[in-house]
Amino acid sequence: MTEATFWLYDLKVEVIATGQPMVCNHQAGDYFLVEGENLRFGPNGSFPMYPLAALLPLLPAKQRDTNENDWMSTDAVIACPDPHCGGRFHITRTGRRQFTHAGTTGLPDQRGTPYWDKSKTPDTGDAP
Repeated sequence: MTEATFWLYDLKVEVIATGQPMVCNHQAGDYFLVEGENLRFGPNGSFPMYPLAALLPLLPAKQRDTNENDWMSTDAVIACPDPHCGGRFHITRTGRRQFTHAGTTGLPDQRGTPYWDKSKTPDTGDAP
């Protein structure tokens, strides 16, 4: 029996300028990465909460395969939620990761070793 798998894209969300002043605490070039369910913040280690709150609902959809005609495949620039801010956020798919259903589900009868648990080997569940 083969393990049920699926793929998710890694993402980079980068601030881009538009010529309109930035109002929020982000500057062109600031970014964060999405790897699986994790956010990894760029060199300054932070990202403003309100733009992040506006971006979060879009990220799981951007991580998944979508039809080439779906707007989620073609539209990659999102405006800052502050209407006075010139910031835009460019979402780029940067790579892909394979996950297993057993390693990501919370269903007790289908749960295996969590994908993030490096202390156990995937085939036996025993410590290496």
